[in-house]
Amino acid sequence: QVQLVESGGGSVQAGGSLKLSCAASRDIFNNCGMTWYRRAPGKERELVSTITSDGTTTYADSVKGRFTISQDNAKNTLYLHMNSLKTEDTAVYYCAAAGPWCPGDYWGQGTQVTVSS
Repeated sequence: QVQLVESGGGSVQAGGSLKLSCAASRDIFNNCGMTWYRRAPGKERELVSTITSDGTTTYADSVKGRFTISQDNAKNTLYLHMNSLKTEDTAVYYCAAAGPWCPGDYWGQGTQVTVSS
């Protein structure tokens, strides 16, 4: 059973914007911390941003001031608003759910973001 479904990836020119979405089941959304990761070609997976169940957010230094994580509790959906995109933001982006009250560790299927110069 698919628990996390991402959408919103695509191709954009540098300086542009994209919004990623991650739809989760209510059980996951209400009990888990949610995180966006990314993996660029030839690189290791990188934590991009996290939001905890109490709304605390953290960001990787590489995206601070450009990316914003948010969630819509009514829609059980996590978002990643990406502005001022750079070519180095090109990667497959994954949402993940985990935490002490989370019923398990969950990963989405990933969505490709390609930023061209």
